Amino acid sequence: MTTFIIGLVILFVGGALYGAFCDKVFGPDDRPTPAITMNDGIDFVPMNKWKNSLIELLNIAGTGPIFGPIQGILFGPVAFIIIPIGCVLSGALHDYMSGMISIREKGAQMPALIGKYLGNGTFQVYNIFICLLMLLVGAVFIYTPGDIFVTSILNQDGSASNPTVWIVYAVIFIYYLVATLFPIDKIIGRIYPIFGIILLLSAVGIFGGIFVKGYPLTGIGDEPVWWMSLNKDPILPIFFVTVACGITSGFHSTQATLIARSVTDEREGKMTFYYMMILEGFIAMIWAAAAMGTYTMLPEGSAIPGATAVVGTVAKDMLGSIGGIIALLGVVVLPITSGDTALRSLRLMVAEYLHYDQKEKSHRIILSAVIFVFVAAILIFAKLNANGFNILWRYFAWSNQTIAIFAFAMITVYLYKNGRNFICSIIPGAFYCFIISSFILNAKIGFNIPMNIAYIAGIVITVIYVILILRTGKKQKSIK
Repeated sequence: MTTFIIGLVILFVGGALYGAFCDKVFGPDDRPTPAITMNDGIDFVPMNKWKNSLIELLNIAGTGPIFGPIQGILFGPVAFIIIPIGCVLSGALHDYMSGMISIREKGAQMPALIGKYLGNGTFQVYNIFICLLMLLVGAVFIYTPGDIFVTSILNQDGSASNPTVWIVYAVIFIYYLVATLFPIDKIIGRIYPIFGIILLLSAVGIFGGIFVKGYPLTGIGDEPVWWMSLNKDPILPIFFVTVACGITSGFHSTQATLIARSVTDEREGKMTFYYMMILEGFIAMIWAAAAMGTYTMLPEGSAIPGATAVVGTVAKDMLGSIGGIIALLGVVVLPITSGDTALRSLRLMVAEYLHYDQKEKSHRIILSAVIFVFVAAILIFAKLNANGFNILWRYFAWSNQTIAIFAFAMITVYLYKNGRNFICSIIPGAFYCFIISSFILNAKIGFNIPMNIAYIAGIVITVIYVILILRTGKKQKSIK
């Protein structure tokens, strides 16, 4: 329990201190924001700080900060320290800078920012990755909340042969379509406060239940429990790819730039972007602790349950039938409120790339229809193929981290060009370049080469990454 408490202190105290540092590095001021100067009533819509913050939290907190930490705690109590440190120094900085730079750049989405600061070649590569990621996010965040709802709330079979599964998928799918098409303040801005209440009740309930129920939490230095010996994977890089969203997520940059179009004062950025990632880290810590307690109470030698089973068990054990359903609804809300804005972001980014005006309703419908055909195809493949979802999730996790190193590179070049402290972004960018490189080189879904060779190659790739960023920064700084 001590290690868990120390981790929470690092998260909140470190977040307050480093958040202030990041704010000072960027330097928000009182200039008019795009929400004011470019208000179009559809995507550029002024909203208040608390609504923007809540939407940002719900946008970024999908199943990643739940499923990832549940699997990540298998590495042991060190997860309680790595998660908050990574969240404070990397994830929250990534989200904050992405959102704030977008505000300064007239609400530009990530592809446009990548193109401006990293060049056309990088822009073309990034577009491929980001479109694939957003489609995967849309499919994953229909699949996971749908299955949790069917199996844990309706208590039905979650296989493809159950018609209820497809009905639930269809309901989520239709909601995503509506949220993608309508002005952001008409659907998302109105329904998210309700989702937010459910989320907060769920998180607070599980957090309190850890103490009330006396869940056993092992700390660093304590005698390890039996299930910790089952995990043979190296922390570098597997832990960071596994936990992903609870520490750093490239997907978050696309959501920060989306909300950047609704922020009315730059000085709200620290709350809206930085602190909301700290809250996501808190959610990750809660579920890591709940999973540790669940595993520890299993009879020695038992099979370790999957993430979905852990969610259902924890919610009902801690909060009873009614409270458990509320907690499960909170878990269902998280991916749904990420999936809808992921597809909305994809529509905006594709429209921006194609110069396809989105003020016309017919244009929004046509573009959304094309996007949703691809999402439906991925979803059907994942559900009908025996190993489809496992393949989908692995590529989703890796591509999510890969997108982050593009964002870190853009942030570094922006800070370099403007004479700001770029060390704060180039270090986490280099770290994650090593993580994603060594992972894909070693993984079976990648090149499947030995880990020691993957480490060496990852270091070489990282050095090249840093050199290219610094060279690009110098070039950008020379441009008047």
